[in-house]
Formats: sequence, C-alpha cells, structure tokens
Amino acid sequence: MNLRPIDELFSLIDFLGVFVGGLGGALAAVRDTRYKYDLVGVTGLALASALGGGITRDIILQQGPPLAFVDVRYLLTALAGALAGMLFATRIGKNTERVLIVVDAAALGLFAVAGSTRALDAGLRRLPALLLGAITAVGGGSIRDVLSGRTPKIFERGELYAIAAAFGSTAFLICDALKFNRSISTLAGTLSGFGLRMLALRYNWQTRQVRGPRNSRPDVPPEM
Repeated sequence: MNLRPIDELFSLIDFLGVFVGGLGGALAAVRDTRYKYDLVGVTGLALASALGGGITRDIILQQGPPLAFVDVRYLLTALAGALAGMLFATRIGKNTERVLIVVDAAALGLFAVAGSTRALDAGLRRLPALLLGAITAVGGGSIRDVLSGRTPKIFERGELYAIAAAFGSTAFLICDALKFNRSISTLAGTLSGFGLRMLALRYNWQTRQVRGPRNSRPDVPPEM
C-alpha cells in the first residue's frame, strides 16, 4: 500500500519519536548517579520510555494486542535507540541534544494525536480521547521515572510537557468535531503540541507549584 506524503511524514516522526524515547531512556539510565544499571536495566528503562505510553493506551482500549507488539518495527526502533544510548552516551554533545529535543517535541504532538485518534476509532468520546492522547505522549517517560524510583517529572513544577501534549490533542479533537479532514486535523494537532512545547523551551515557560497555607505544617491541619 502506497502512503501519501503526509502519511509518510507522520510515520517518520512516529518512529523517530520512538527512537528518541529509547535513546533518552537509555541516556537517563547510563547517566544516573544513584543507581548502577546493567544491560538489562538500561534496556528496560529505554523500552519503557519509548513504548510505555502507547502500550498503556492500547491496554486501556482493549482493542487487541498493543501496537508495539503487532508491528515489530516499533520494538526494533526502540531497541536501536537503547543501543545508541548505551554506545554513544559519552559522545552526545549539546548540538545533538538540541536536535533530539526538536524531534521529541514533534513526536510529543504526534503521539498525543495518535492516542486520541485510536481512542475515537475505538468508540470513546472526546474527553477520554483527550486523556488517552496525553497518556500516549507522556506515559513512557512517567513509567521510566517510576521504575527509576522518582516522582514522574510531569507531576512536578517545570517545563510544559503534559500540557503541550494535552493542547495538541485538544486542537486535534476540535478540528475533528468541526468535521475537518482527518489529515488536516492531525496536522493541526501535531503542530499545536509541537509549537507549544518549542515556545515553552524558547521562553522558559514553566508551571507553578501549588502551595498550601503559608503557616501550615504537614503534621498540623490549617485553622478553619
């Protein structure tokens, strides 16, 4: 089956995102100063980072085996990213990391749209589709953080990541509700998630910490 140019582009970004996810997971494991991960540990964290979000989505949807296990290219791409992370961890400089950030931002928007698309195709309404889009985009990194003994970064104050994914998914769902062509909706959602993520990095937009009453302590309830 011949793919249209727009489909080929989305497919390329999809696999690049999986590769970058595997690479990032492996780099995080190799550079970790608290734990000494072996080959199994690095590979496991890389696979969780690259494929965890999509697998979680597919398990929730219960529409057959996860896509990562049906299309072996996803698994091979994630393993390639893990191998690259292990081999070149000490050789990856700032310029390469900037490129990886751009690819990751593009994949963030596409993964969010892909998750929402699969949710709609499974018969879910738009709000669950929005949540599954965000889960697809950020689930892998969250699983990696939990396996590493950390609080998922998306739950802490910092750069817009989960919000960018939700924004991209929302843009896609709005276009879909307006009966736009699915390719146009996908492009709009992907660019929205990618654009917000890149703007957040460029201008250092960050979320704020939610604080309790200033005079309260964890062991003393605030006065009513």
